[in-house]
Amino acid sequence: MHSKTVLEASKERLDVIFSEFDNIIISFSGGKDSAVMLQLVIDYMRQNNIHKKVYVYHLDYEGQYSATTEFVTETLTSNLDIIEPLWCCLPIAAQSAVSMYTDHWIPWEKSKQAIWVREMPTFPSVINEKNAPFDFDFHGIWDYEFNRKMINWLHTRNNAKKTISLIGIRQQESLNRYNAIHKKERMYKNYNWTTELSKNIYNAYPIHDWLVDDIWIANAKFNWSYNKIYDLFYHAGLSVNDMRVASPFNDSATESLKLYRVIEPALWSKLVGRVNGANFTAIYGGTSAMAWKDIKLPENHTWKSYLEFLLTTLPPYTRERYLKKFKTSISYWTEKGGALKVETVQELKDLHVQADFLGKPNNNRTYTNPMEVVRFKEYPDDLKIKEFSSVPTYKRMCIAILKNDYSCKYMGFGQTKLELEKRKNALEKYNNIL
Repeated sequence: MHSKTVLEASKERLDVIFSEFDNIIISFSGGKDSAVMLQLVIDYMRQNNIHKKVYVYHLDYEGQYSATTEFVTETLTSNLDIIEPLWCCLPIAAQSAVSMYTDHWIPWEKSKQAIWVREMPTFPSVINEKNAPFDFDFHGIWDYEFNRKMINWLHTRNNAKKTISLIGIRQQESLNRYNAIHKKERMYKNYNWTTELSKNIYNAYPIHDWLVDDIWIANAKFNWSYNKIYDLFYHAGLSVNDMRVASPFNDSATESLKLYRVIEPALWSKLVGRVNGANFTAIYGGTSAMAWKDIKLPENHTWKSYLEFLLTTLPPYTRERYLKKFKTSISYWTEKGGALKVETVQELKDLHVQADFLGKPNNNRTYTNPMEVVRFKEYPDDLKIKEFSSVPTYKRMCIAILKNDYSCKYMGFGQTKLELEKRKNALEKYNNIL
C-alpha cells in the first residue's frame, strides 16, 4: 500500500482550495515555511494552467535582516501574472518583549521616521499610510487584529462567495501551533486542516504536517528560492530547528536577538536605537538576567520579597497589569485549585507540601496525561519540581517579570475574559459590516 507523502497531501489540499474558494490569500512572512507554501501554490497554478490571481499578503515589521528584505522583494516582484502582492508597511502594534515600559512597538511610525531601521520600500505593491485603501482604521491596532481585518476587507471588496487565507505554519514547531491547527470547533466541511474565522471566511494550513527536513528537501529538490539568512544562520552555528525569521523584538526572538550584532552589525546599531531594551536583551537574553538560566535569589530575600522589589521597579501601568495576573493566580491555586500531572503531584507529596489533593479533575476538558487537582494552603515561595513552570510559586512570578512576559504565558495564562471580550466585540463589530 502506497503511503502518501506530505507533498502529495498538500497538493490534495490545494485541489480543495482552488475548487472550493473563489478568493485565495497567502500569508507570506519571508520565512522558510510560508515561502515553501507559496512556492507550492505557484507550481500548482502553473501545472494546472490556473490564471486567476491569488493575493500574497506580507506584513512588513520594518526591523529585519537585509537578506529577508531582499527575499521579500524578489518574491513580491515575481510571478505577477498570477499573484497580486499586498506589501503592508503600516503603523500597527507589534509585540515587544525587550522593554519593561511597554508591551509593543510601532513599525513605520511617522513620528519616528528619522530612526526607522530601513527606508520605506517604494514598489507599486507597497501599502503605507499615504495610499492605504482600507475602510477601517489601522493605526496602532495589534498585528493579529489587523490580519483579521485585512482578510475581511479583501472578502468584502471582492464580493467573494468564500475566502480562504493560507497560513504556512507547521505543527512540529510548537504546541501553540499544533493547537491553532487542531483545537477548534468549526472547520470547512470535514477538512481538519481548516478553521472557520467567520461566515464564509476560513484559514487553511496546507503544510501543517511537514517536518523541517521536508522544507529543506523540497527547496533543494525543486530549486526553489529561499531566504539566504538561513545560510548565515547555518554558518553562525544554529541548528535547523533553531532558525527563526520573526520580528526581532517578540518573545520568541529575544534569545536570538544577539545574532543581529554578529550577522549584520550596521543593522544592529539601528535596532538598538529603535526600541528600548534591545541591547540589554541581546546581551542578557540567554542568561539569568532574563530568567533563561538558573536565576539566583539575591541575599536576604525570599522570592516573595524579591517579587515585591521587582514590582517597585516597574512603571505604574505595567505594575498594575502584573499585579492583576498575580492576584488571579494566588486566588485560583489557594481557593479553587488547579490540575497538575500525577507525577508532579507525587513530587509535591514527597516534599510534604501543605495542600489539599482533590483527585481527578471534574470538568469536560480532555487531558493528554493523567491529572489531579491540587489546592495549596499557602502560595509557595519556591518548589524543587521537575516541571517547575507548571506549579505556582513566587519564583515563577519573578521569572515572568524578568522575561518581560506581560501576558504571563510562562505561568500558564491565556487571555483574560476582559481581553477576550474586547477582542470578540471588535471582531463582531467588524463582521457585522459584511
